[in-house]
Amino acid sequence: MIVQGNIVDLDNKRIFKGEVEVKNGKILEIREAHHNQENFILPGFVDAHIHIESSMLVPSEFAKIAVVHGTVATVSDPHEIANVLGVKGVDFMIENGNKVPLKFNFGAPSCVPATSFESAGAIIDAADIKLMMENPDIKYLAEMMNYPGVLFDDAEVLAKIQHAKNNNKPVDGHAPGLRGDDVTKYIAAGISTDHECFTFDEALEKLQKGMKVLIREGSAAKNFEALIALLPEHFENMMFCSDDKHPDDLLVGHINQLCERAVAKGIDVFKVLQAACVNPVKHYNLEVGLLKKGDAADFILVDNLKEFNVLETYINGELVAKNGKSFVKSVPFEILNNFNTDTKKVADFRFESSVNKIRVIEALDGELVTNQMEAASLIVDGNLVSNTATDVLKMTVVNRYKNAKPSIAFIKNFGIKEGAIASSVGHDSHNIIAIGVSDEAICKTVNLVIENSGGICAVNTLEEKIVSLPVAGIMSDLSAEEIGKAYAELDQMAKEMGSKLSAPYMSLSFMALLVIPSLKLSDKGLFDGTSFQFTSLEIA
Repeated sequence: MIVQGNIVDLDNKRIFKGEVEVKNGKILEIREAHHNQENFILPGFVDAHIHIESSMLVPSEFAKIAVVHGTVATVSDPHEIANVLGVKGVDFMIENGNKVPLKFNFGAPSCVPATSFESAGAIIDAADIKLMMENPDIKYLAEMMNYPGVLFDDAEVLAKIQHAKNNNKPVDGHAPGLRGDDVTKYIAAGISTDHECFTFDEALEKLQKGMKVLIREGSAAKNFEALIALLPEHFENMMFCSDDKHPDDLLVGHINQLCERAVAKGIDVFKVLQAACVNPVKHYNLEVGLLKKGDAADFILVDNLKEFNVLETYINGELVAKNGKSFVKSVPFEILNNFNTDTKKVADFRFESSVNKIRVIEALDGELVTNQMEAASLIVDGNLVSNTATDVLKMTVVNRYKNAKPSIAFIKNFGIKEGAIASSVGHDSHNIIAIGVSDEAICKTVNLVIENSGGICAVNTLEEKIVSLPVAGIMSDLSAEEIGKAYAELDQMAKEMGSKLSAPYMSLSFMALLVIPSLKLSDKGLFDGTSFQFTSLEIA
């Protein structure tokens, strides 16, 4: 097979008319050649950090859409399914991903459960990590979210890192806002990347201290604008990632969109493509071709180097997508889950109180971080209730793994004026999260999720709508088109109910993410992510 076009030679920073000859999945030759093709041939895009589960698709269905956008590989942390099903869940992701051409590169989740302050469905300890690190299908130790454990020399945490080092596999970081001597010690432990930087100065410090910094632009967390100005100078040590990508967004685009935005800012296209294509392959030692003689034939054709409209995608010499059509086929798979709680009563969501002030989570659109604020309480019949006038709404997290009393908090900026929304996608432990205007509405959404063994839903005065997520309670057994359409309808319903957030369900899923400051809610109670301890809802 011979493919012709303008060859984008990233090593030598030149573009020339030529052709790529492919045989047995490898690049046999790249040579200059005269022809009339105007397209450009370049290495495929790599998402340097993503949780496939957050697309609500199993890997094989994710692959069908990602290849259309020129993605040939991902660096995937199966942390979400691991928190539900443990090593068994990681094995499911690897097995399913191996059935399709896209090159999934899974890591060993380092923090399952993410903290001791929440209830997860499984535990992955240092002994498990040792076995996983010896598995050639496991490419790295995934994000070390327990940075306090690193800083305080927790033996279990350091053992996990050591197992990665013993197998010459990289260790990913996760340390939002960590600066100064603390980040120096964190890096010295052997942690090589961070995708959680949300300010220019934080990212610059980490780069200067030897870390690789990932520019993240997902469905909820969007740090591209804050960090992109670092790329021209630090392009050799930066990568692009989405982290979390909801299905409707994935249908529109992937890493190709970040390349377009970066080039539009006047950044040299070779530097942009170094971050998008080359750096992840080299850092994680991926078996992904970089458009060189002898490499695996993993490359893409685009119409130009501004919009990066993908014409064709090749993986191991196989044409897997052309002009927006994917040739990746669906594959059968076993549905695994872990849902063991009974339906709830309205009374379960009462919070008896007589205080005048409460501590409130302030959600920030497009951010995983939250603020902590105070608000006047609204009490009816001795029960703390939602105040739609001030947009301070009741929130609950319900343990999905066993019967337990729901935890209660209050949250601002979700904007819902009627009904409630709920989800069993609740990072990191994937308990049920719900926010609503009344205890009755909250209870109804929680029970909808329980009855479906997982899903995202909305209830208002006129209708109930749920997108079922039967795979571990976090993924669908449907295609991207089906789940994307259903999710988009639910997203629109939440916005019609009053939410002003750009991605209300994605934002909802992170309101139980304790490792990201400042104030979050777990199934065990309200948690201060800055001091790393529980705090009270009531302010005396």
